[in-house]
Amino acid sequence: MTIQLSLHAKERSTYIITASFTDEDGTAVVPTSVKWSLTDSAGNIINSRAEEVETPASSVAIVLSGKDLEHGGDDLPRVVTVKALYDSATYGNDLPLRDAIEFVIDNLIAVPSSSQSPSSSLSPSVSPSISASPSPSP
Repeated sequence: MTIQLSLHAKERSTYIITASFTDEDGTAVVPTSVKWSLTDSAGNIINSRAEEVETPASSVAIVLSGKDLEHGGDDLPRVVTVKALYDSATYGNDLPLRDAIEFVIDNLIAVPSSSQSPSSSLSPSVSPSISASPSPSP
């Protein structure tokens, strides 16, 4: 399931998405593996961000910045797809968790392409299995 955030990322700024993982009972779980990819809504990989590996934890921060958030002249939404595997005492091992979060990049006309500035935003969680929300930027 893809959820579109009500808030937008700012072009070439910083956008932090926190992915939190829960098992079938809604209990926080540490996956055995976590990967994510950044694409546009047409499925094109953005900034070589395919199958990025994160250290497994019950919650991981996915930090996007600079060229990850380059507008590129299109109005296609960006999509972060998270893939994880977890073990369940009830249903077995290596069970997949999959979800995606969609967001739009605001084109800041006055921002030169080499500029990077911090920004912050908040949003609701994404799903009962993986929830994702932007976190305040540094």
